[in-house]
Amino acid sequence: MFENILGQAGIGQLSRDIAAGALAPSLLFSGPPASGKGTAGLELARILSCENPGAPWNCICPACTHHRTLTHPDLLLLGPRSFSPEIAAAAAAYNREPESVSARLLFVRSVRKLLARFSPVLWEDDPKQGKLSSAQQALEEDLDEIALTFSPPPGSGGEPVKAEALKKICGRIIKEALKLEAEGIGKTVPIAQLRRAAYWGRLAPSGRHKLLMIENAHRMQEEARNSILKLLEEPPLTLTILLTCPQPEALIPTILSRLRPYRFYPRDQEAEEEVIRRVFREKAGESPPEGALPPGPAASGASRIQGYLDSFLPVTAEDLFPLAACFASSVTAASLAEIRRKGGPLPEELAVLDRHTAAIAEQGGRENGGDIREVLAGTLSGAQNFEIPGLFSRFLGLLLTLVSAALREDPPGPEKIALGDIWLRAVREAETAAGTYNQRPPVVLDRLFTELRQAMTAYALFSG
Repeated sequence: MFENILGQAGIGQLSRDIAAGALAPSLLFSGPPASGKGTAGLELARILSCENPGAPWNCICPACTHHRTLTHPDLLLLGPRSFSPEIAAAAAAYNREPESVSARLLFVRSVRKLLARFSPVLWEDDPKQGKLSSAQQALEEDLDEIALTFSPPPGSGGEPVKAEALKKICGRIIKEALKLEAEGIGKTVPIAQLRRAAYWGRLAPSGRHKLLMIENAHRMQEEARNSILKLLEEPPLTLTILLTCPQPEALIPTILSRLRPYRFYPRDQEAEEEVIRRVFREKAGESPPEGALPPGPAASGASRIQGYLDSFLPVTAEDLFPLAACFASSVTAASLAEIRRKGGPLPEELAVLDRHTAAIAEQGGRENGGDIREVLAGTLSGAQNFEIPGLFSRFLGLLLTLVSAALREDPPGPEKIALGDIWLRAVREAETAAGTYNQRPPVVLDRLFTELRQAMTAYALFSG
């Protein structure tokens, strides 16, 4: 069991609980992005539905066959997350090895993870469904074409895969998926979908057992939290409920107390490289160089795997990093200018932050704009107006990475901790504004710039 979860020693406890028949009805998988939580959840669904004793990894029973392609009716997925980077990376792997059955399955599963969010179970009577149905239909038709045209197994005597034709259809799928994700995947867990999922969970399974997985459950708003609480209090015997989130503390105590926790830890670099090689078919030395990720990626929840996936997007971490540095430098410079105008002392930690971020921005070809309108215009232009799903969240994470790296410089002190707290609070409020209340990035950035400038100026005048 769980042979496809690489570099996570803690998965052993989950395996032991299943083997002992001691699996709780409600579970929590917590850990950073790209740590294997979602993959483990999908494998758990297969194991619980398997028709053979022990649920062997290579089982070919009908239930396992459907779970491998994410088409089993006893699996329901919801919750906001980013899909496009994984789809693009899986497409690249498939194009490198078009005759590989596992590469084709990786690509199909990556697309199915997105399409599963548009299950009729979740979208029944939703007025938005009609607008999204054409994109869904196009993706389904393209997946059918792949199954019919590009799937002769090696040695079967079938026609070899035509590389150019496959590359064309994969490119079309990536484009369609990006559009569907941007238009149909929100920033929170919709209460209407959660209620429909709860109703689905109480119906009898088609096979042996159902699994409901809610990813990024910490983004549930109050109504949704109340709804899931009712289901957690009296879970049906044939349903396992799985929530995922970055940290257990992100969930409210009343929900957390009803879940059995399993922790997924950041993988070390060697394990992450192994995932990239084995899962995404990259040969050693061909994956993006270490410099593709900014220093200190852990501060923003990034990882080597996440950086690899992001490298397939039109705007990568390498593109975002100088934009974030320019924004941080500009707001810090604006604060220093206001402090001078008011005759206050210039804290050394602000000067350190200004120098650090300005140097990175300059290396990336970005100059300190000074004027907020110039800064925002340059940021939005360089990030394609943050229209790519998940891009704005990564930008905010990089802001914290930059500030953390700058303030780690010697000498340490309480002043640097206080300045870091100012940025942490402001960026978290910006994440809430964009992620929970769906405010547009230009509005959020404008407010963030103003609030940071005012907070840092007040900090300097008060501490002086």
